[in-house]
Amino acid sequence: MEHTPSWLVNSFIYLSAAVIAVPLSQALGLGSIIGYLAAGIAIGPWGLGLVTNVEDILHFAEFGVVLMLFLVGLELEPKRLWSLRRPIFGWGSAQVLGCTLLLTAVAMLAGVDWRTALVAGLGLALSSTAIALQVMGERNLMPTGSGQAAFSILLFQDVAAIPILALLPLLGVVAASNEALATANPAWEALKIIAVVVGIVLGGRLLMRPLFRWIARSRTPEIFTAASLLLVVGIAGLMQLVGLSMALGAFLAGVLLAESEYRRELETDIEPFKGLLLGLFFIAVGMSIDFGVLRQSPGLMALIVAGFLAVKGAVIYALARAMQLPFQERPVFTLLLAQGGEFAFVVFQAAAGAHVFPTQTASLLIGAVAVSMLVSPLLLVAIDKWLLPRYANCGVTPMEEISEPQAAPIVIAGFGRYGQIVARMLLAEGIPATVLDHDAEMIEAARSFGYRVFYGDATRLDLLRTAGAASAKILVVAVDDTEQSLEIVDLARAHFPQLEIVARAHDVTHWNQLRDRGVLRVERELFESSLRSARSVLELLGQAPHAARQKVMRFRQHNLELFEKLHPHYRDPAQLIAVVKQGRQQLEEQMAQERAEQEQRRPHRWDH
Repeated sequence: MEHTPSWLVNSFIYLSAAVIAVPLSQALGLGSIIGYLAAGIAIGPWGLGLVTNVEDILHFAEFGVVLMLFLVGLELEPKRLWSLRRPIFGWGSAQVLGCTLLLTAVAMLAGVDWRTALVAGLGLALSSTAIALQVMGERNLMPTGSGQAAFSILLFQDVAAIPILALLPLLGVVAASNEALATANPAWEALKIIAVVVGIVLGGRLLMRPLFRWIARSRTPEIFTAASLLLVVGIAGLMQLVGLSMALGAFLAGVLLAESEYRRELETDIEPFKGLLLGLFFIAVGMSIDFGVLRQSPGLMALIVAGFLAVKGAVIYALARAMQLPFQERPVFTLLLAQGGEFAFVVFQAAAGAHVFPTQTASLLIGAVAVSMLVSPLLLVAIDKWLLPRYANCGVTPMEEISEPQAAPIVIAGFGRYGQIVARMLLAEGIPATVLDHDAEMIEAARSFGYRVFYGDATRLDLLRTAGAASAKILVVAVDDTEQSLEIVDLARAHFPQLEIVARAHDVTHWNQLRDRGVLRVERELFESSLRSARSVLELLGQAPHAARQKVMRFRQHNLELFEKLHPHYRDPAQLIAVVKQGRQQLEEQMAQERAEQEQRRPHRWDH
């Protein structure tokens, strides 16, 4: 039998581990990153031992981080990046310097040599760009204040990596330092760095766009994809050649192409590669955890991980307060920046090579960083479950519940996007209404516009009585949550039978549940707006406005009648499908007949 290539076997192992572990982790509510890390542990040297060349895989998979930074750069135009200069160099430098100084001080108080303490502090001060950006992307945090602040700090860390690596030879033993200084020409190294950065900036401005325009004319999508990858690989290689961060170079290239007409196509082409390589990077991090060091000194490892997470967390939380980030965003912001980062692997390996500390110390610190990257997503799940609910009302001005009895003829439960329209219409007609909502921020905003909205949970019978439900004529149920909506209707039906109920239905199931409770005036929240969009589409296709309106109104009437027919059978899937198919067939036949009649009535050329 022909020997199977090792790359094919390894590819099969990586993909199998990811396909099994990631969906399982997602199903358990742990997120995709934990799945990738667990897959790496399982197939790595300390698991099943299916893969042993961890270093090579880790170096290759780092390209996923490079692609991710390139895509982030594509979303930031140069003007927007310039507007972030203060948070990048202000808050970024405060985070790196603050964490470094405090971590170094704690290590020295524990009796660690000052050089080891300083390098450990510098390396541990860095955070995982890959995990942070992945989590922020999944949670849509990038547009928020905490997302922008975290991104600025992460970007500064990539810049700070350059002087950190330059500092390592100076901290080594005297012989190693002299040798490094003798073989390196600082002026020449600085000139190379400046030349590469200037070349990327000028090339991005003058050459990249014409080049992509020329390639696009070939109308060969795979070549455009190859050119996109070539650009990122080439810039990453140039940056690594002069000792700069590959990710920083890719980010710079992305920013220079952010205003390009090919930005969206570049994003589309590179996104699949980024996702796969980033997943491979997390798998490689899981494989790189040295459980031998963990087994030799588990207490020390636990102390290092807990210690540096606590120290960094304290500094970063203080920064979050200084930046006046919302209370609800601070825990996630703190945790994402408190964990160790992938660049710490490079720093500690380089420090061992420069004889700043022994290889055993480097392995211990690298293991601590990897463990922190493994633990952080688990802590994130714990934060979501136990901490964030307690933070929900932090920083929000406490509001007194409705206490004075009201006597308006209409009570509106919910002042969101749906309830607001109803309330504004009534206000324009001069009709008084009592509005209840339990979102303090929404009430503050409504009051600033002059609306009289009371704080209260309409699912509570006592608050409904205070709002005047016993004497009111109409109750409008406009809350977002389906269960709360049904609970309010049940309360009204049981205790205020005189109320006529007008309700908002979130979807078809909710509509049927409301009808089960005898609510006849139910409006599906997107139904009417969807019909108007359909009418616009028909008009854009060339149909006369009055004809498009008639067809849409006919469809509307048919749909409402069909829903009435479906309601008795909505719990019987087979009967439900049969009625839907019959109704759809009747509508299609009716529409076809009307089109035929309209065609017959249309005057022909020989009639004139």
